[in-house]
Amino acid sequence: MRIELTEDQRILHRTVRAFAAAELKPHAAARDREGKFPLALVPKLSSLGLLGLTVPQEYGGAELDMVSAMLAIEAVAWGDASIGLTVASHNSLCTGHILLFGNPEQKGRYLPSLAQGQALGGWCLTEPAAGSDAAAIETRAVRRGSGWVLNGAKTFVTQGSVAGVYVVLAVTDPLSGRHGISAFIVERTAAGLRIGKKEDKLGLRASDTAEVVFDDCQVPAETLIGAEGEGFRQAMRVLERGRIGIGAMAVGIGRAALDDSIAYATQRRAFAKRLAEHQAIQFMLADMTMELDAAWLLVLRAAQLADLGQPFRREASMAKLYASEAAARATSKAVQIHGGYGFIKDYPVERHYRDVKLTEIGEGTSEIQRIIIAKSLLEGKNRD
Repeated sequence: MRIELTEDQRILHRTVRAFAAAELKPHAAARDREGKFPLALVPKLSSLGLLGLTVPQEYGGAELDMVSAMLAIEAVAWGDASIGLTVASHNSLCTGHILLFGNPEQKGRYLPSLAQGQALGGWCLTEPAAGSDAAAIETRAVRRGSGWVLNGAKTFVTQGSVAGVYVVLAVTDPLSGRHGISAFIVERTAAGLRIGKKEDKLGLRASDTAEVVFDDCQVPAETLIGAEGEGFRQAMRVLERGRIGIGAMAVGIGRAALDDSIAYATQRRAFAKRLAEHQAIQFMLADMTMELDAAWLLVLRAAQLADLGQPFRREASMAKLYASEAAARATSKAVQIHGGYGFIKDYPVERHYRDVKLTEIGEGTSEIQRIIIAKSLLEGKNRD
């Protein structure tokens, strides 16, 4: 494993961090209060290549490796976790699904607009009665004429009300279980697609999350991704890569909380000296730094394995699990360091504390990650 970053990767991280400091961090609290998706930021994200991180240049993307993509997501999340989730989900889920499994025609039609920010991507898997048990989805796709008709409802869709392109998982053969699930590309303008409830969330409030409903939604045959019945397998592969992004996002949130805590502890005084001079505060800062660095290394390892074309399922789950829980501990300590001020919205650590929780839930809960890790060990598989 190579721990040292290349010069290009360092430059990328510095560039995105500078953008986050100038464009994202100053207005993150206002966006959180408003709870509205900032469409005005999309062109700025696109200009930095943040909406097509791993998309090949022939489709208008930045064609970065996974390590570089991880660094970019971390830096964005450091500035505003809501925008970090937007970048991570857009790249990993909808765009990533088409990139991994789409045919040349599908890639040529959809990847350029997704990579250049002309359309945001939504990924429709979760349903009101199917969360961690993804194979229990009930949305149906049935053949009609030369195409398909979709019926059902998807919930917790990131970019749900603002996306222009959706990848939708639906049951095409109810008797085949997970082997009867297929994936489709559905455009926002498709007849029968409508946006349902927009969620009012605990955190990540500037990230758009909404229900997407399909009511006799007709799509052409060529929107099927891969072969019929391959959707569940595709989705699991997409989620493996997405967990690297969520791990990076968690590290970014945790490091923002750490930076805010250091700044506060060096300025605030108690008992005739700065907070930073109290050993109790020093220990908390030390623990935050240690755990976030360990999380960063786990995410880096998973990203490097992906770049090498080696199996990384277990490593991605370990990275996502540890990074999300380490970042949650870091934000909790940040609130504690700030004392009463950490409990009010005038200070950013309150927002970090709320934002980070999603990283323990999205793209596979902590419990699901532990199942994946344990299963790989008990089955005697090495990173498979």
